[in-house]
Amino acid sequence: MGSHVFVGAGLPKALAYAREITAQVIQVFVSNPRGWAPSVGNPAHDESFKAATAAAGMPVYVHAPYLVNFGSPTEATVRKSVESVTHALKRGMAIGAKGVVVHAGTAVAGAHRDDALAQLREHLLPLLDAADPDGPKLLVEPTAGGKGALCATVDQLAPWFAQLDDHPMLGVCLDTCHLYAAGHDLAAPGGAKKTLDLLVKTVGRGRLGLVHANDSKDPLGSGRDRHASIGDGHIGKDMFAELFRHPATRGVPVLVETPGDAASHRRDIEILCSLRDA
Repeated sequence: MGSHVFVGAGLPKALAYAREITAQVIQVFVSNPRGWAPSVGNPAHDESFKAATAAAGMPVYVHAPYLVNFGSPTEATVRKSVESVTHALKRGMAIGAKGVVVHAGTAVAGAHRDDALAQLREHLLPLLDAADPDGPKLLVEPTAGGKGALCATVDQLAPWFAQLDDHPMLGVCLDTCHLYAAGHDLAAPGGAKKTLDLLVKTVGRGRLGLVHANDSKDPLGSGRDRHASIGDGHIGKDMFAELFRHPATRGVPVLVETPGDAASHRRDIEILCSLRDA
């Protein structure tokens, strides 16, 4: 169990924050999450961070910038998406990351969904083919829905994976808030099991690489990506116990991207640990 950790003050500060909130796994940005400019990083900091997290047995994940969209009809956006993900994979390798999380993308400005999906094959498949097999996997994160979403519900992972030939370097990151916003009723009894059963049926066993555990400020099917602290939203905390019992989540790291300060993040992690261990 762990949390997303902001690294604006540098990777050493991120480690200190992780210890403060008792995180056992962390996720970081390695460049501006809302911009295209890559961060060159500090090789010495990268190496010491990699050594420290390895010594602590703390898996690390990288989240690619939110602007990445391989389905965009705008040539500059696609080009910058390629550059951004290439950079995230490279920096992820440098800090010993297990995976790089990328949002599934959208077909925008009237672009046809099939054309947007075809761009995955043209622009993302070469990155997967060139990826170091010992480096981080690319973990696609279904979005909360909305107009033009290429992949929001779990079944929509099928055409996404098909465009990339079910590549061995491809995995999935599930965000519970996104799933709920997209229409998966996780709050209903058996809802988490139903969703994870569908995931395994759609992409196969062993593809789930990471879970973002977030409650939702908005009701089922809202299409809105607004996270709430565990137990403070429409999903509620009981669902997470069901999630943890499913074979698909066995051994899969779970982290929160919830609002609040260190005390709030520590509380969320403690709640999740108690539900896992009950």
